[in-house]
Amino acid sequence: MTTVEGTADGDGEQAPKAQLRRRLGRADLRAVPESRHDLRQLLRHWGRPGQSETAELLTTELVTNALVHTDRAAVLTAIVGPRGLRVEVRDFVDHEPRPRVLDTDGGTHGRGLVLVESLADAWGIRAHGVGKAVWFELDADAA
Repeated sequence: MTTVEGTADGDGEQAPKAQLRRRLGRADLRAVPESRHDLRQLLRHWGRPGQSETAELLTTELVTNALVHTDRAAVLTAIVGPRGLRVEVRDFVDHEPRPRVLDTDGGTHGRGLVLVESLADAWGIRAHGVGKAVWFELDADAA
């Protein structure tokens, strides 16, 4: 579930880094609350008040999107470093998601990437040989 590793920082010294890596089974929506729980454990001593809740919400959106819209397995990786948190969900479908214009009819679909775009300090999509990774970052010092 969660592993703690040491990595070199810019000065060549070892800086602690906590990491979560989780395989998400094909269309296994039980992985959504389980991933949220694992991330909560990883972040229990990280960030300012409210940051871990934001991270959980955004992770939930990325995991749900990967499982619902690809019908394939995915991999969740979360890394806490000195500068902040990076969460990435990699799937194995080339289709690139895009934020949608929100409907005013009260529907709940299409809001995930809009939330990520508005709440994350940075986010993006990185192509892989097969599939893509959708990621976000939250700065450690952000209020």
